[in-house]
Amino acid sequence: MGKKKKRQLRARFIKNRSARTRRTDWTRKFQQDGPDQEETLQAERISGKGELTRQRTVRGAPDEDTDQPGLGIRLDVDLETCRPGRVVCIQGLASVVQADDGALYRCATRRLLKTLSTDQRHVVAVGDRVFFRPIESTDSQTREGLIERVEPRHGSLCRTSRGRQHVLVTNVDQALIVTSTAEPRIKPHLIDRLLITAEKSGIRPVICINKIDLIDPAGLAPLIGVYSQMGYEVLLVSAKTGFGIDALRRRLANRESVVAGQSGVGKSSLLNQIDPSLALRVSTVSAETQKGRHTTTNARLIALDFGGWVVDTPGIRQFELWDVIPEEVAGFFRDLRPYVNFCRYPNCTHTHEQQCAVKDAVADGRLDERRYESYCHLFAGDMM
Repeated sequence: MGKKKKRQLRARFIKNRSARTRRTDWTRKFQQDGPDQEETLQAERISGKGELTRQRTVRGAPDEDTDQPGLGIRLDVDLETCRPGRVVCIQGLASVVQADDGALYRCATRRLLKTLSTDQRHVVAVGDRVFFRPIESTDSQTREGLIERVEPRHGSLCRTSRGRQHVLVTNVDQALIVTSTAEPRIKPHLIDRLLITAEKSGIRPVICINKIDLIDPAGLAPLIGVYSQMGYEVLLVSAKTGFGIDALRRRLANRESVVAGQSGVGKSSLLNQIDPSLALRVSTVSAETQKGRHTTTNARLIALDFGGWVVDTPGIRQFELWDVIPEEVAGFFRDLRPYVNFCRYPNCTHTHEQQCAVKDAVADGRLDERRYESYCHLFAGDMM
């Protein structure tokens, strides 16, 4: 029986990933050494298959079983020397990977992965399931390794950063969107953007309103009613008094969740209340700006004592949607969707047209005016 043929495919790499094959310092060399007749080329052949090409043949297979953001390729690795693990934190150029036995390895990323041509800002994200190769280290206290392959993803929370895709966290099934009633004030437009991203990625969103001890909760009834009517779960909690913590703990148990929201809303404080053994760093809100101080500086995957995983993320001040065009926005608004097909024009933008069912619903009070304004901002290109 013949040996099984290894899988190969053409992969795109970033420009200038290797040194030029053609010399460009002929003038400097002539001035220093003079003419050298022996090294003068009689002819030079230009080929697209040299080191300057942006495509190369690699051993692997395309990712065809997922529509989530990824590298688009699954490289072949030596399963005898590589171990499976999960990225729990990223510190600069190194990724902290937890192996199946719980051991932590500080890993670099294989150069072949880093030079693949993708839209992503970084090829490795917190929550990634990877195969890494342990490396012997002179320091017995530090385990080191090399990430050889990133597995296909699901449930990725992404945003746009300088025109590229920034994957905040991946491989989660639930997004806890945390906001606060005051200090800092609630930002419904940021909630809407996170809801769209969760809808697009197939993540179950849960809206968590913290610091309800600072105001009368009755004042939140209109906002809670709007999101509840659309089928979103809304939790009222207080990290200071402990109100609603038990319900939040039940929601996080045995799930893989990400906690996201603006800086200062109390994400880490809530996690400390849920699991006191975490002892995450927290700080107060600035009295001058009423904004958070970015105490959490990088995302980290944390195992909970009562079962499940949670990712504590840094505070978000701007959240620009990734890979969402204006024509798609209405489809991600649960409250607008039922009216879209009743507009007179099939390509209605729901902004200026006559006989628009969405605009009529807003005028009649069947749609929340604030939500419609949020839609208009996003359709106009205000993805921030």
